Amino acid sequence: MSGRAGANRTLAITSLVHALHDGYTDLIYVLLPIWQAEFGLSYSLLALLRGVYAGAMAALQVPSGRLAERMDGRAILAAGTALAVLGYVFAGFSGGFIGLCASLAVSGAGSSTQHPIASAAVSRAFGKAARGPIGTYNFSGDLGKAALPALTSVLLTLTSWRSALLVLAALGLVAAAAVAFMPAIRRAETAAPERSRSDVGRRGGFPLLCAIGGLDTAARMGFLTFLPFMLQSKGATLPTIGGAFAAVFVGGAAGKFACGWLGERLGVLRTVLLTEGATVVLILGSMTLPLVPALALLPAVGVALNGTSTVLYGTVPEIAPAGRVENAFAIFYTAVIGSGALAPVLYGVVGDAGGWAWGMAGAAATALLTLPFAVLLAPHLSR
Repeated sequence: MSGRAGANRTLAITSLVHALHDGYTDLIYVLLPIWQAEFGLSYSLLALLRGVYAGAMAALQVPSGRLAERMDGRAILAAGTALAVLGYVFAGFSGGFIGLCASLAVSGAGSSTQHPIASAAVSRAFGKAARGPIGTYNFSGDLGKAALPALTSVLLTLTSWRSALLVLAALGLVAAAAVAFMPAIRRAETAAPERSRSDVGRRGGFPLLCAIGGLDTAARMGFLTFLPFMLQSKGATLPTIGGAFAAVFVGGAAGKFACGWLGERLGVLRTVLLTEGATVVLILGSMTLPLVPALALLPAVGVALNGTSTVLYGTVPEIAPAGRVENAFAIFYTAVIGSGALAPVLYGVVGDAGGWAWGMAGAAATALLTLPFAVLLAPHLSR
């Protein structure tokens, strides 16, 4: 197999796995109203369920990345995918809040392997030409976010949520098996002993990059946590809510493509200012509009919510220390996923105190906080 063919196969399989894991992560939102009705859970406890999954995934990002530097990354990725599947199988047999927490923790732990290993695999396979393929890999995650919640909403009209999770687990096993056909992940090259002054300056911006990613993710998680309850208050049915999530995630996928193009032409600073500013305006618009106009607005909300991330992800290899791509991606994803774990819990407390509208407003306010960090990051990046 030629190098190009092997790189394309790596991209195809990592994209499949990314779609599966991101779909697993976000189908939780479709299940929240069902779990609330069946188990009598408050907003805080529902947010904690989402936080447990994201927290387990965030906590193990760096260990997974470091383990992959010493062992076969493919084996770790396949095992992690199988563990994510097992967690959802357990969730299908759970009888209450504690069982759901334990099951989602298992699934989140399995998903911790995906981002650092798969991202680094694509980066190493394509080398200096990796920014475009990394964008494709990130786009595949949004396809999973759109497809699995929509599929889940359809399955829920045909069977119980417990049986629906077993169907989704079977899809996960297919993705785990596909990893066996991925080419070996190229090992890191030895780091150069000296770095140029400009190189050091760009790496100095890595904490700022992580801060922007964390705040951007927090705003997205806040919006998604309260979206089903906002739509319910406007009279939406369960299938409509599932379709609404699909609309947001399809818009998000389009946003990653569009903002990747914008990022190359406008730069990171202008792109972040544009996407985060639009996020604030569109969240407030969706809150105030009636059901049908709010649904029509959701694809645009998705574009704005996910637009920033595609620029940030593509910048990680540029800032990463030489030969430590897995570790850099692991640290970055720890920041963004850890934020995604903590933010819904905090928003849940706000929602319990003031209702879903206050939680949504908190998400919009968080998006505003990214703007000064983007201004500070700009001098650290190459043009």
